[in-house]
Amino acid sequence: MARTERAMTATKPAPAAHPSGDKRFKLLDRAINLHQGNGHALIEVLHTAQNVFGFLEDDVLLYIAHALKRPLSQVYGVATFYHYFRLKPAGEHTFILCQGTACYVKGAPQLQKAVEHRCRARFGETTKDGKVSLLTARCVGSCGLAPVAVVDGQMASKMSEADALARLNAWLGDDGKAGAP
Repeated sequence: MARTERAMTATKPAPAAHPSGDKRFKLLDRAINLHQGNGHALIEVLHTAQNVFGFLEDDVLLYIAHALKRPLSQVYGVATFYHYFRLKPAGEHTFILCQGTACYVKGAPQLQKAVEHRCRARFGETTKDGKVSLLTARCVGSCGLAPVAVVDGQMASKMSEADALARLNAWLGDDGKAGAP
């Protein structure tokens, strides 16, 4: 057998396991390899990482930066720019409030205050009991329906404080002590 034939038939050694022993990194490696480690696939790799891990922890971002040969600042910048990506575990429910100009003018700041008061958490956080994640979006593209919230993936148009609080009460219970220690 010729030398090149032997090289082609030789089995490749199994890739080394991630030092942490976490098998989810193997799934992430598949996504990275699918794109041949191309840094232009950063968003796709971040999507895969979030689907696999649930959110983007610091060590996952560092791993992606190293694998794609990109600066950590670039990976972190992309992860924080898009509201889809989470750097902390998500709650059981999500409440995303649009902060676009139309929503702002039509009452988003008042909605934000009422929601934060009810949940005892600020936007960008999850309630202490892990039930609700409060997020903002720069614009959800439904300006004619302002103010808009995306509640568990469903668009809620012309959202009033009463509507928002009713939804939160259903998730948290009517005792008004969401996120209380």
